[in-house]
Amino acid sequence: MFRILFALFLLIPLLEIYLLIKVGAQIGALATVFLVVFTAMLGALLLRHQGLYTYARVQQATARGELPTMAMLEGLVLLICGALLLTPGFFTDALGFLGLVPPLRRALIIKVLERSVIHAQRPAGGAQPPGQRTIEGEYRRDD
Repeated sequence: MFRILFALFLLIPLLEIYLLIKVGAQIGALATVFLVVFTAMLGALLLRHQGLYTYARVQQATARGELPTMAMLEGLVLLICGALLLTPGFFTDALGFLGLVPPLRRALIIKVLERSVIHAQRPAGGAQPPGQRTIEGEYRRDD
């Protein structure tokens, strides 16, 4: 896990710098800076809209007495997308904008949940998965 995070923290900035240089060479430095600032502002506006909508869904589900699980997870994804959109660069902006599309966001959440459930059900060291354990004992009711 540490190696993956280390690689991400090393490779993503290098990719961002590469893309900024390539785009800057094509459209010019001033236009590139404007484009980076514009995508951050546009992302913040879209993020605000999506965030308020998700917050309203949380309130509605809570008012109905339901647990707003999906809306809360969408809020977490929106928080991550906001951080990506505010990070200068085109690659992180693209990832952030993808997270602002509700069907893609929900599909990502479902995929992550499926992987975590499958991973949690996998036996460790040959042991039985949780919830499938038999406990031997006696029962006596004292009334």
